[in-house]
Amino acid sequence: MVLKVSTATVEEAAKAHCVDPGQIGKTLSFKIDDKPILIVVAGKAQIDNKKYKSQFLKKAKMLNYEEAIEHTGHAIGGICPFGLKRRIDVFLDVSLKKYPEIIPAAGDQNSAIRLTIEELEKHSNYVDWVDVCKY
Repeated sequence: MVLKVSTATVEEAAKAHCVDPGQIGKTLSFKIDDKPILIVVAGKAQIDNKKYKSQFLKKAKMLNYEEAIEHTGHAIGGICPFGLKRRIDVFLDVSLKKYPEIIPAAGDQNSAIRLTIEELEKHSNYVDWVDVCKY
């Protein structure tokens, strides 16, 4: 879906799609050493640093704006787990499982896609489910 309004933030996306903010799939970009990873989380969820470190054995360090574009091909506000510039490991956080459908960005600040959990798994080529958020 390409909308006339911005969906760059969870609040904007939820309003544009008339859904609970938690249903927005927020794709967060991190780096472990020099390797980028993506984690899709429910819109209201926040990274829990202790859980993240327990899962990935490193402190959470987000990609900056330039790194995000370099590795994903998408600017912050449009980062999604598909259509990536290169292969990046994608993880799905269990916070998403509360919703039958998730609406992540689709490459820019005005695009999104509505997917079931099964479709998100298939099209994101996810590596694993993780539990790295607080709600």
